[in-house]
Amino acid sequence: MTTKPIIPESTHSAERAGGHWILARLGKKVLRPGGRETTQFLLENLSLTGATVVEFAPGLGVTARDILGKGPARYIGVDSDADACANVRAILPAGPHEVRNTNATDTGLESDSFDVVIGEAMLTMQTDKHKLELMREAARILKPGGLYGIHELSLVPDNVSTAVKEDIAKALARSIKVNARPITVPEWAALAREAGFDVINIRQADMALLSLKRNLKDEGLKGVFTIVRNVISQPDLRKRVLGMRKTFTEHKDHLGAVGIILQKRAQ
Repeated sequence: MTTKPIIPESTHSAERAGGHWILARLGKKVLRPGGRETTQFLLENLSLTGATVVEFAPGLGVTARDILGKGPARYIGVDSDADACANVRAILPAGPHEVRNTNATDTGLESDSFDVVIGEAMLTMQTDKHKLELMREAARILKPGGLYGIHELSLVPDNVSTAVKEDIAKALARSIKVNARPITVPEWAALAREAGFDVINIRQADMALLSLKRNLKDEGLKGVFTIVRNVISQPDLRKRVLGMRKTFTEHKDHLGAVGIILQKRAQ
């Protein structure tokens, strides 16, 4: 039996809600920029079976369910949104698993204690300073040699101009109502090294969150049918989705997605 996810009441205004919650209200389950395949890249490279795992910002709990399916010894979700925490608690099996309703920059978890940290589509939404703070918290709680998997928006090519970066940030803020700050893959790698990590593996993908081909892969035919039906029947949400799609199309040559496997350096 599948539990229907809780959509926070604070996102019920179609005009003001963040883009990911608009898509969730329409029935979209995979809300990550590189799609299910990039998430699977992380899960296949993070050695989750028997591991102690922390997930930052699990949201609807889609990746949490996949992590739990790998049989970790312990899973801890960390999310500042109480409804997101409720989504994940609803799928936790019996055992030493838990969800903490707190900010991922200050988890309160023990230092040098976990095998894996995973976070998707959260760092992009922060300033570079805050991105680094989150990465440093991941480094603090990981054991030396522990792995950190991230899945985020990226900018392409690597030498994209500052003017283009600023234009994209403004366009995303207008359309998805979140101050997204994507950066290039080398910039992601540089931040990770500054936080105390070595880059182990990288997977780059198109940012095709709203493409039909990607959605058929991520959601399946039945899921796409549900999303389309809801888009047609809910004009307030349809307006937002069309605005997001226009932004993604206009900037498709400079928007990408990336999954990166990082390893905490031994001290």
